Amino acid sequence: MAYAVKEAFLTLQGEGVQAGSRAVFLRFAGCNLWSGREQDRATAQCNFCDTDFVGTDGPGGGRFADAEALAGHIESLWGGRKEERLVVITGGEPMLQLDHALIEALHARGFRIAVESNGTIAAVPGIDWLCISPKAGTEIVQRSGNELKLVWPQDGIDPADLEGWDFGHFLVQPMDCAETQASYEASIALAMARPKWRLTLQAHKVVGLK
Repeated sequence: MAYAVKEAFLTLQGEGVQAGSRAVFLRFAGCNLWSGREQDRATAQCNFCDTDFVGTDGPGGGRFADAEALAGHIESLWGGRKEERLVVITGGEPMLQLDHALIEALHARGFRIAVESNGTIAAVPGIDWLCISPKAGTEIVQRSGNELKLVWPQDGIDPADLEGWDFGHFLVQPMDCAETQASYEASIALAMARPKWRLTLQAHKVVGLK
């Protein structure tokens, strides 16, 4: 299949358990919870997204005819080093495009594959590290993985209801919004009240990485 990529670039992972790891960041275009158009934000299923995932015009983005072409592009962005290869695949919603062919092509090039999804579409088998970030008011079908990242606060989600899901790590991340201090305080309060949750921050924004 062909793939539509908003952007792809070499950076350090900025969020979650693997924060600080060298990685190629691959953002697929498109999402099933929001069109990406500001005029639709208020009525979208997810209306707090801080990401531009519309089109294929970002750095390293474009349309790729097949899995081999896209995997080769990711390898070229990584550079010559062959050890500790990591690609972080996100969106938008990556499960709209990620498939077995791309997973095989990336594994063949020695990449470990990390994915961040909203959990409304079942994950493709073969992912090495799966992070699910649930959004209030949506049906989460993917309730297992490595990392559950709850952007907080969100009306309509009770963290206690998520604690029985099958994840190795439960993270609470302050929402990037106009009320930044309030979201910090709410996230800290959650981690203090429910110790299964660990506070995580968007380190790439602190240090000025994309």
